[in-house]
Amino acid sequence: MSKKVNWWVVGSGIAVGIAALVLTLMGNPKNMGFCIACFLRDIAGATSLHSAPVVQYVRPEIIGLVLGAFIMSVASKEFKAKAGSSPATRFVLGAFVMIGALVFLGCPLRMVIRLGGGDLNAFVGLLGFVVGILVGVVVLKKGFSLKRAYNVGKAEGATLPMVMAGLLILFLAAPALFKFSEKGPGSMHAPTFVALIIALVCGALAQRARLCMVGGIRDLVMFKDAKLLYGFVAIFAVILVGNIALGNFTGFSTLSQPIAHSSHVWNFLGMVIVGWGSVLLGGCPLRQLILAGEGNADSAITVFGMIVGAAFAHNWGLAGGADSKAEDGAYVVGGISEKGQIAVIVILVLLAVISFVNIQKAVKAEKAEV
Repeated sequence: MSKKVNWWVVGSGIAVGIAALVLTLMGNPKNMGFCIACFLRDIAGATSLHSAPVVQYVRPEIIGLVLGAFIMSVASKEFKAKAGSSPATRFVLGAFVMIGALVFLGCPLRMVIRLGGGDLNAFVGLLGFVVGILVGVVVLKKGFSLKRAYNVGKAEGATLPMVMAGLLILFLAAPALFKFSEKGPGSMHAPTFVALIIALVCGALAQRARLCMVGGIRDLVMFKDAKLLYGFVAIFAVILVGNIALGNFTGFSTLSQPIAHSSHVWNFLGMVIVGWGSVLLGGCPLRQLILAGEGNADSAITVFGMIVGAAFAHNWGLAGGADSKAEDGAYVVGGISEKGQIAVIVILVLLAVISFVNIQKAVKAEKAEV
């Protein structure tokens, strides 16, 4: 990979970091700015797929990322409509990754943003994330495969961009169709067109740079190639410097962090799911949006799985709850319910089953060819 491409990765990371700071200043929740999992969850709530009243809003950032990637891929002639790589399995894995992210309260992108804000709970999540990726890498080396995708019609590849364009039109023309939070994180948002334009730019840059944190750590382990990680180092540096400059950084701590919990075991295991599942899928939630924007219908299926996973997480009470303070001023550690804990264990077992089954398929196919 050339130095020019490396600078695309770094530049994209800087742009995403600045975008997160600007979006927060403009109204998005603190210590968040940009979060793929949280924003897909909000869209699920706005479309009545779940009924949690504090996380319902049509996030223009998601729409902009997909459309930005679509526009850039078409302009650079990189739009390639493909599908057929185990779509049902990808749908399920997408749901699992989303549930793991909501147990932790953030996707890999928000994890880095939280670290830049001084949230050491995110460092615990990072450890789990790395462990999950390492498990995924072992599975890949054993022969895991969801099989190849095939060329399909352009309309099939443009499924998610068309859905997002339709969602944007409905959001602007008929907002009464949707539910909107009156309090909580869902009620905190930047102006619609500001968020949309920023996300369009970030989506285009992410498509050009192939930005993916899972891919960065995976490539470092498998190929000794850290190039994709440069972008996320850049995001962390921009967020950290920005928070210090804005007076929002009070030091590194696990306590009193916005929309976060200090139940470390579940922060760790939630991100193990995200790392492991994302390796099996071939990219983190951000990367899935970008891939779907450039014509990968399997990634579009994965995104739909994530949205359904968000609905399950809130309808069944599996998502994490933030730390808080009681009326008497006592600090109350958040975390997840017993149902959520059971779900995490079950998902880890199912990830092992999916990994094993698809390794066996790969081995059998290889033997058959011989």
